Amino acid sequence: MKTEVVEEKSENLGLKRTIAYAVLLLLVMGSAIMVVLQVFQYRHDYRELSSFYRERDDLNAEWGRLLIEQQTFGATAQIGTRAVTQLRMYSPPAAQTVVISIPTSTENKK
Repeated sequence: MKTEVVEEKSENLGLKRTIAYAVLLLLVMGSAIMVVLQVFQYRHDYRELSSFYRERDDLNAEWGRLLIEQQTFGATAQIGTRAVTQLRMYSPPAAQTVVISIPTSTENKK
């Protein structure tokens, strides 16, 4: 009878070990799958962040160009105002305007 009890206990112990190994194996595989998914998500998010940085840099460059353009237009008006007030420059009337035309090659042949 004792041998039967010992055999039964060893069978139960072997079955428990097998179940424990199977559960541990499932947990390790689940952990490995979660690591792979996390790395994939990290790479996806990093790629998206990099594209946002590139877009930010492009927008900053465009903003700088627009500021330069705005300053250029402001300077043009300021130059015109100074030319009239300080240098007393003006646009001549039509009577004082002379148009000079340069003869073209077809007019030289005639």
